[in-house]
Amino acid sequence: MTESFAAGPLEAVRVIDLSTVVMGPYAAQILGDLGADVIKIESPSDTVRVGRYRGTPGMTALNLNVNRNKRSVTLDLKDPHQHEQALKLIDTADVLITNMRPAALHRLHLTYADVAARNPGLVYAHGQGFRSDSDRAGNAAYDETVQAASGLVDITHRAFGTPVYLPTIIADKVSALTIVYSVLAALLHRCRTGQGQHIEVPMTDTLLAFNLVEHLAGHEFEPAVGPTGHPRSMSKEHRARRTKDGLACVVPYTPQNFRDFFVAAGRPDLAEDPRVNGQAVDMADLDALAGLVDECAPALTTAEWAEVCAKHSIPMAPVLELEHAHEDPYVRNGHLLETVVHPTEGPVRTIGIPVRFSATPGSIRRLAPIPGQDTADVLAELSDH
Repeated sequence: MTESFAAGPLEAVRVIDLSTVVMGPYAAQILGDLGADVIKIESPSDTVRVGRYRGTPGMTALNLNVNRNKRSVTLDLKDPHQHEQALKLIDTADVLITNMRPAALHRLHLTYADVAARNPGLVYAHGQGFRSDSDRAGNAAYDETVQAASGLVDITHRAFGTPVYLPTIIADKVSALTIVYSVLAALLHRCRTGQGQHIEVPMTDTLLAFNLVEHLAGHEFEPAVGPTGHPRSMSKEHRARRTKDGLACVVPYTPQNFRDFFVAAGRPDLAEDPRVNGQAVDMADLDALAGLVDECAPALTTAEWAEVCAKHSIPMAPVLELEHAHEDPYVRNGHLLETVVHPTEGPVRTIGIPVRFSATPGSIRRLAPIPGQDTADVLAELSDH
């Protein structure tokens, strides 16, 4: 991309992305969106390059999504000369992100101790499945195993009656966001003290903490005053509703919300129900009331419910069908999904940057590179350092 962009808040920060799959690459991509110079060191067998592609081998949808705003350098870290080139690149970096298993880092002499001896100001972020001081430290970890080990599968089992995984790689993405804020905090510390540091982000610990915010519930107290699991979220009635012409999230929360909803649906009799005429809605009544919402929702179209709910401050949103996301006015007007022309892959859709800065906005300066595209240019820069 050749347009002129304003510098992002991380301008002049160099990040080495020595990671694969999603967690590390996604974290590095976000830092790149915020202005960092991200150099991805990869081998041709990088897992994220596996999958369906349209033109260039390896240029998959996942690669296009998590490797933008990066330069790609292909190096074989088992080759002594190329290994030394990788170390020289790390010497120039402010941040290193990796998700290699500890044993591999030791074999390649790329542990924090190894690289901090050369670059003591480095912020070294290591994402891994389990804590390094646990008996699972060297275990393989994928999103499904982390969903299980963090209690998320227990939540879905109790809520849905079957132990399903969430149909999104939530452990990878939540851990990626955790890497990002941890790196930013460590960079602030370095600005104050000049000291780099090692950051460990175990996926299981991260997702467990994420899950327990509301689901620790009655076990927040010792002894427990009730079960784990947030009642509203765990309800089998906690779902989108079928309207006259589609699906929508219509979620009355307050007694007044319920009364206004029932009147709009043509059921003023339900607005007299004592369960929606108190100071608050009792959690014990949620399932029964949600069933009434389910019965009443088909009375109006999705558009009609949007108007009613906006008027009465009832939480509501139409269900966005991802197949049509690019046509949705909210998505389109927010530039959240746009078609751009990739230098080698032609027209592709790119995901917008969701965060807005008033003074230092992020930008998409580079679309995802083909593997090794920038090797010669990046290595040539080493002579300038």
